[in-house]
Amino acid sequence: MPGKWYQYVEKWLFVDDCGFLWGIDRCQERQVFRGVNVLNLDAKGRLTMPARYREALQAQSGGRLVVTVDRDHCLLIYPLGEWEEIERKLVRLPSFNRQARSLQRLLIGHATECEMDGNGRILLTPPLRSFAGLDKRVVLIGQGNKLELWDEQAWNSQCDDWLEAGALDEAELPAELESLSL
Repeated sequence: MPGKWYQYVEKWLFVDDCGFLWGIDRCQERQVFRGVNVLNLDAKGRLTMPARYREALQAQSGGRLVVTVDRDHCLLIYPLGEWEEIERKLVRLPSFNRQARSLQRLLIGHATECEMDGNGRILLTPPLRSFAGLDKRVVLIGQGNKLELWDEQAWNSQCDDWLEAGALDEAELPAELESLSL
């Protein structure tokens, strides 16, 4: 369909060839990230996003992302809009709660804005790479509204640990998961 898309605040606007304006709420256009991707970081610490995510990341956040740390020693990568929702929730946590303050310091304190370049790459800062132990081989894991970035060996080891610990064992499922049918 000929025409042109424009991003305006929380909406995507489409102007067709007849000049009609159509609006789509951004929350309806969110990409769901899924799958496992084994990738390489380049010598400068840049990560090239898989092609299947690039267009969606451009459409959803203009290629602007936020990378932060996770307590499992991996990195979390959010489209900017998704991160802003998380950040609003984190900021509202009670500041006198020790665990809440620790979580705020870790997640917000390490949050780093990145922008995909023309080749779909983002630059990961040395402190972020160091925190997650990232060197050359990495694994990018889709997690719905975000992506996780792991060192390949750490990911493989963690997967083995989860399986050995019975992470998928029905007998130990939390009540929230008991009704989930796979």
